Order: sequence, then C-alpha cells, then structure tokens
Amino acid sequence: MKREYKVFTCALAALILFTCCSNGPTIAESSQEEFSGYSGEVVFYCSLPEKLMQKLKSGFEKRYSLIDVQYEFASTGKILTRLATEKQTRKVTADLVWVDTFADTIRMKEEGILTPYLSPQAIHFHSDYLDNDYFYAGARMYSFVIAYNTDLVPESEVPRSWQDLLDPKWKGKIVLTDPGDAGSAQHFMALMLLNESYGEEFFTQLRDNGCMLETSMNGTHLQVVQGNYPIGIGLDYMVESMAASGEPIAAIRPEKDGVTLFSPIGLVEGGPNLRNARLLYDYILSEEGQNILKSSHLRGIRDDGQEGSNRKTVLKNDMWVDDWLMYDKAAEMLATFDRIFFEGRTTPR
Repeated sequence: MKREYKVFTCALAALILFTCCSNGPTIAESSQEEFSGYSGEVVFYCSLPEKLMQKLKSGFEKRYSLIDVQYEFASTGKILTRLATEKQTRKVTADLVWVDTFADTIRMKEEGILTPYLSPQAIHFHSDYLDNDYFYAGARMYSFVIAYNTDLVPESEVPRSWQDLLDPKWKGKIVLTDPGDAGSAQHFMALMLLNESYGEEFFTQLRDNGCMLETSMNGTHLQVVQGNYPIGIGLDYMVESMAASGEPIAAIRPEKDGVTLFSPIGLVEGGPNLRNARLLYDYILSEEGQNILKSSHLRGIRDDGQEGSNRKTVLKNDMWVDDWLMYDKAAEMLATFDRIFFEGRTTPR
C-alpha cells in the first residue's frame, strides 16, 4: 500500500494555531516560568549515537530543569521488539521513539504503537517530512557513503560508485552492516534491491567479493578505522565525527544513486509522560534542537522558509524512496538478503 504525499500548508497552519492555543506556547515564545508546572521524567527510545543523545538531553534539561530525560539506546530492531512487547503486555514505558527510517516508523504506526501529535514546530518543515495523519515527523537527515581508511587507501584510489566496490582489487577488504541488525542498513539494502541497476546481482557480487558483515553501524566504522577492512559502506555523519576526533577515516559520497535517510520521531501510544514527551518532541524539531544535530555532523530538516527543501530537490542525485513499498516488502527483502549472504551456512547470523 502506498500513500501519496499532499501539500496542506494552509490546513497545517490552521491546525498549528489550534495546537498552540490548546497546548500552550511554542519553544520560541516560552520562558522557563511558563513551564513551571512541568516536572517528572520522559522516557526516550532511540537508535541515535549516545553522544548525540547526551547533547539533546543536556540542552532540553537546561531549558526544562524539572524534567529528567531517561533514554534507552539500542538498534532499531531491538527497539521495535521492545515496543511491541510493551504494547502486548500493556506495560508501556517509552514516551517517545526515534529510529532510523520512515519504513520502520510506518510499521509502528500501522501496529498501533504511535499516537498522533501535531507539533507547533511543524510549520517549519516541508510536508514531505510529515506524516499525513501526524503520527511522526522527519527530524534528522544523513547519507550513506563509501568510507575508507586514510592510512591504507590513497584518496585517488577510493571507489567512486557502488559498482566500484565490486572490483576484485577490493576482494576481502569491504565491510557492511548487517541489515538484520540496523534499520539504516536495511534501508540501504532495500533501495539497492528495488533498483533495477543493482538488485540481487549487486549483493551476490558483493558477497563473492568477500564483503564482511558487521553487527552494528558503529562496529562497521571501527573496522575501517582499525584497518581490518579498509573500505566500508558507512554513514556520512559517523565518518565526519570520527575524522574530527583524529581517526584515520574519510569518505566519498557517490555522485549518482545516493542513499539518504530522513529519520522520524513519534510519540508512543499509552506513554506515561505524554505532556513531557510533547515538549521533547517540540524541542528536537526546534531550531535549537536541530542545531544540536548539526553540531554532530547531521543535517537538520527545518527549512525556515527556504526554497527547494522538499524531498525531490534534496534527493535529486539520489535513488527515490518509496517508503510504503519499502514497508510492505521489508520482510521479503531481508529474506532475499539472507538467502544471498547466509544460505548454506551452518551458523546463525
């Protein structure tokens, strides 16, 4: 099933005005005193790097000093499993969730894990990044890159395209995160499988070229940094963060068929701290929250009136994303990947 995006600027503005009147002032207009009645905690499940989550926690708690942010950091798969269990047992702990992809967030919406909320900050976002029913909003942007160890691979020899990774010169020297363990890696896998220029043949050849699978995105980048695998299929912000810390890592972003993710946040149905969760949701989408993301080498999604910020413009050199198709075919595509990489093995993934 596929839902088409629609432009609803006027309706959005009207709804935001109603939301602001109903739920109090926006971050930009508010002072600490206006939120003096807000206290307690808010529980946040996320697949963000922990250092980034600490920055958001610090910024939020500085603004709302009586609210304690408790966060649980885990892979997308583990977060989805935990939320499903909480819903089934009716013992919901999480208030807010932030995973890697729209497809996974669509799944949570369809399974009744999320509850709708129209943030006053949504007026600053193109409708492409907002769920039509307001169950989630895109909050950060990042892209897949070809990462390399700068001590081992001269910049002039780095693969410039995904197809270059199939060159026999890189046999046994490439690492990729297992899409069964990370939502972002599953997004990469899905786009490649759905694209006729790549499909199953690409992953078959990548396997035959000795590509190694890691169990986490962080592990993939560490393998490159440590030189165990001098080439990795990684994420731009993780490479930039490690390079800024002095690690021997850099990256090339393919000029054609790029893979970009827009990672959404949503409120959890039945979460025990809904009012505080709305505040944190608003904070992440606010200019202050988005600037914290940018300080960690991520790209924010706020446009603040700028032109050309819709998804088709941002993705002009990237493969187009059909989020609903990816959601519908997620299990099928993961089974295809597993058949390619694991068939015939006697040990589990």
